[in-house]
Amino acid sequence: MSGMSRSFYAIASALLAVQAGVLYFLGQPIISASGHIQLWVSEVLSPEMSQQLFDWYTFSHIIHGFLFYALLRWLFPRMSVAMRLLIAMGIEIGWEIAENTPWVINAYREQALAQGYAGDSIINSLFDTLSMALGFFLALRLPVRLTVALAIVFEVFVGYVIRDNLTLNILNFVYQFEFIHRWQAGE
Repeated sequence: MSGMSRSFYAIASALLAVQAGVLYFLGQPIISASGHIQLWVSEVLSPEMSQQLFDWYTFSHIIHGFLFYALLRWLFPRMSVAMRLLIAMGIEIGWEIAENTPWVINAYREQALAQGYAGDSIINSLFDTLSMALGFFLALRLPVRLTVALAIVFEVFVGYVIRDNLTLNILNFVYQFEFIHRWQAGE
């Protein structure tokens, strides 16, 4: 994507600044309460989950990028890739903000794996958006079949390792299936 202009980078930076500012206004911490910044957190029930740069849910954000790329390419085939990426960032940032409202945080706490969930740190949320952009770039560059295969591998792998993934997250957010709740709780 060599055709990205300075205005693209200015708008993308402004979107990220808005994201950080709104999350700060909502009371989300800049970094983890532990005061440490870690590259990766693997323990799902850790208070560091959704607080550090990357975690198991990073894969879901990469898949968001795959989906946004496909949807926006289909809806706006003549629009520049840079503009579609900015729209994708706007959608992802909108979700990141919504995800950190008290209503959504409480909805997540109803799920087996998110009972202590307090929302994302600002740095985690920003890296979630950057992970979506990575997924967008991968979908731009990779063949469709490989992108779909990667999404499936990510979903199956993460589902196997932590008993959660994007699909289960959406299902649990829409409707709590008792058998999924029990499986995620290890019962």
